[in-house]
Amino acid sequence: MTESMRRTRILVTGASGGLGGALARHYAAPGARLSLWGRDPARLAAIADDCRAAGAETQVRSLDLVDIDAALAALAAEDAADPFDLVLLASGRGDVRGPGLRVEEAAMVARLGTINFTAPAALAAAVAGYMAERGHGRIVLVGSAAAFHALPFAAAYSGTKAGLARFAQALRLSVRGHGVSVTLVSPGFIDTAAGRKVPGPKPMLMRPEAVAARIARAAERRQAHLVLPWPFAVLRWLDRLLPSPLRDRVLLGLTPPEG
Repeated sequence: MTESMRRTRILVTGASGGLGGALARHYAAPGARLSLWGRDPARLAAIADDCRAAGAETQVRSLDLVDIDAALAALAAEDAADPFDLVLLASGRGDVRGPGLRVEEAAMVARLGTINFTAPAALAAAVAGYMAERGHGRIVLVGSAAAFHALPFAAAYSGTKAGLARFAQALRLSVRGHGVSVTLVSPGFIDTAAGRKVPGPKPMLMRPEAVAARIARAAERRQAHLVLPWPFAVLRWLDRLLPSPLRDRVLLGLTPPEG
């Protein structure tokens, strides 16, 4: 970590998850000031202890981003008390169509819409406004490589991540003249506890610590979009280049993960 980052005020959402926890630990260092949000109080406390042991000043907030009003109020209060320099929105949820179902359950689609798109987009918009007023700041939105593909067995997940990707692009353009950067991260498969619960093959599985380090470098460089590992960027372009009828046949031929 650079000396400037050691003095940075940082928010990590999804900090009780595998990637969010890895990001928190990556930034933990003497002088760092961390605010960690997560749904799992016990795991959040354990990660906070690790960060404090590394010398970081650390506070935690246990909440579920489904309650968007509460999350926005918490963000406003924390930013007013001690403004954020870097916000990493790493919360999210993955899911696939259940065995025997033709489509995903409506309740699950609604929940993923809130967790994967509405909540992080609203938080990013709010903090981008605060940062633009100050004339500086960095925002990271963690999406997914699944956003590049219309996955029939994970329509809600791929769809919500696609929406977040387009939002991140638009937000980046709207605030780049005000000293604020927005970085979209589109990772492939990450070896986390939540990820292991999702059935099916996971090619090119990445360690969360390695992903966190790559994200930190991208944020430091104010990179617009980070896709990792690199073969997923190639798959993104192949999806775009295929004629629609051929793309549809390929996607329909994908085998849903077995439950």
